[in-house]
Amino acid sequence: MSERHRLPVIVGVAQHTDRDSTPDQALGPLESLVKVARGAAVDAGARSLLANLDSVVVVRSFPDSTPRVGRPFGGPDNPPRSLAREIGAAPRELLHTSAGGNMPLVALARACDQIAEGRSEAALIAGAEVLRTQRLALRAGLSLNWDDPAPDKPQLLGEMRPAVSEREALHGLNAPIHGYPLFEIALRAKRGTTPSQHMLDMGRLFEPFAAVAAGNPFAARRQMLSAEEIATETAANRMISYPYTRLMNANVHVDQAAALIVCSEAFADRLGIAESRRVRLHGAASGNDHWYVTERPDLSRSEPIHRVVAKALDMAGSKIDRMSLLDIYSCFPSAVEVACAEIGVAEDDRRGLTVTGGLPYFGGPGNNYVTHAIAEIVQRLRLNPGCYGLVTGNGNYLTKHAAGVFSTKPLNGPWESEHPSVLQAELDGRPRTTLHPEPNGRGHIETYTVSYGKDGPAGVIIIGRLDDGARFIARLADGCPVPNAVLNQEMVGRAVTVSTSDGLSTCTMEAFR
Repeated sequence: MSERHRLPVIVGVAQHTDRDSTPDQALGPLESLVKVARGAAVDAGARSLLANLDSVVVVRSFPDSTPRVGRPFGGPDNPPRSLAREIGAAPRELLHTSAGGNMPLVALARACDQIAEGRSEAALIAGAEVLRTQRLALRAGLSLNWDDPAPDKPQLLGEMRPAVSEREALHGLNAPIHGYPLFEIALRAKRGTTPSQHMLDMGRLFEPFAAVAAGNPFAARRQMLSAEEIATETAANRMISYPYTRLMNANVHVDQAAALIVCSEAFADRLGIAESRRVRLHGAASGNDHWYVTERPDLSRSEPIHRVVAKALDMAGSKIDRMSLLDIYSCFPSAVEVACAEIGVAEDDRRGLTVTGGLPYFGGPGNNYVTHAIAEIVQRLRLNPGCYGLVTGNGNYLTKHAAGVFSTKPLNGPWESEHPSVLQAELDGRPRTTLHPEPNGRGHIETYTVSYGKDGPAGVIIIGRLDDGARFIARLADGCPVPNAVLNQEMVGRAVTVSTSDGLSTCTMEAFR
């Protein structure tokens, strides 16, 4: 087999965003997948690509990832099989990814590995979300039917396991909107900024993201937003979980889809795909932090991000300062802040930190955001041949990390990637913290967040250490109003008294005075 049969190349990308269609006219999940799959083939200039695919990968949707979202109108039983049927493909494998914003990069790296091993010639990776339409249809009392029965289930790519431990969930740490603020408060305390100053700092971090989205025709939110507008709590920009306002949260209620096609150079040659359409993945890596948040000794950082990006850059034979384009996963401010610190990029880097506008403004289409980021990077690199771009992905609670380095430049040699298990073994060997099952006694706060309901502050989640060094997670005792000090003063380092009964650990109001 010739060398070109084993060199992977991205040849087609496509995106779709619907901001305006009424729910009875909008595309369903399968229709959205079909639209971008066909669009990627058109983008490559080779419609016959689809009939020759030997791998179809569908990124798991939000409704298929978490019961909190639900599937009120159903959906395909086997999304990759349904997609393959609709586009006229007969692939040898049908894959459905696990949950996580890292998975598009993981799927792409795997496809490149398969091509390099001579086991594949062309693969499609696609994902779609229609939560905007789902929400509008429910509000309107409509009955939609998105079902597509299948005789079997697809092969799983990745691992499906709970993102939080039972004890974390018991104390309210059961959704990203509650987890990422815990990292944020730990970061704020580490930096020594006041709560009010840090709010504005987060607004300043995300203002350039909103500006990029304003100029992106595929963005879900396209209005210019100032740092003050992002940071200031108002009726239209309510607090979701302290210290994050609505405009600091990933915007999941979007109708967005994206797809990419990767094939061998020889396959692209046979189909006559122009060199100007070809973009290569030069380096890729992935790895997980300790799975549960409370297992991590330092909640203000995530060493795996550093290790994963460094591995991808090393594989590409490049460095971070050679990247002309960056897209740092941006579900919440802390995801960007932690990543910048680990990668060695300033939060106000002149290159910018996003090519799409980021998850709060471009849109946060579930686990598929990174497919959009890759599609945008590919288009920009085509216009800037020879430049490099870095895309990072993040799943769960700063848990699952992936990175990819892209360029139009041909690979210097064969595609040779290290198996992810090698890096994972190193990451698993790092120190791990044990959560005390029944903490009682004096301790101090490491980080915290305030969860909000429709009527305002609803509860406080606290992670801390007992005086003997043991880690605990607790809540403010039921019936205790949230003290103003929690919202206006730095509480990290404050002494608390913890008590546990029937497995639930609480701190009383007096502990915060």
